[in-house]
Amino acid sequence: MSDGTTRDPAALTDAEWAERLSHHEHRVLREGGTERPYTSALLDVEDPGVFRCAGCGQALYRTDEKFDSGTGWPSFWAPVAADAIGTRRDGGILGFGGRTEVICANCGGHLGHVFDDGPEPTGKRHCINGVALTFEAEG
Repeated sequence: MSDGTTRDPAALTDAEWAERLSHHEHRVLREGGTERPYTSALLDVEDPGVFRCAGCGQALYRTDEKFDSGTGWPSFWAPVAADAIGTRRDGGILGFGGRTEVICANCGGHLGHVFDDGPEPTGKRHCINGVALTFEAEG
């Protein structure tokens, strides 16, 4: 922040988020948009490391839990810690047909969705927008 203070990311105004994020990051993280499949540079990352929220830097996923889901978005079978993310139902009519949205537990940014068709050991597929992530290699 320009005044040198640190603010809780969840308390930032929409104008502050718009200043902090690129247009594409803002559209996904703050407006719940979805990037086009197969466009993320993070899709093919296999080096050991941590994927962080592009909005606030919260550690979200590790390469160890990443897999190729064939969907065109970075996919993970589990987060780095259960409390790193939050989930909520979105869409659907009268509770039917909706999906489970994945959000950053620290800043509330939209990350993607989680589905029950992933690999063992969880059976989950966290389908995450690459633009909502940054990658920090180990070492």
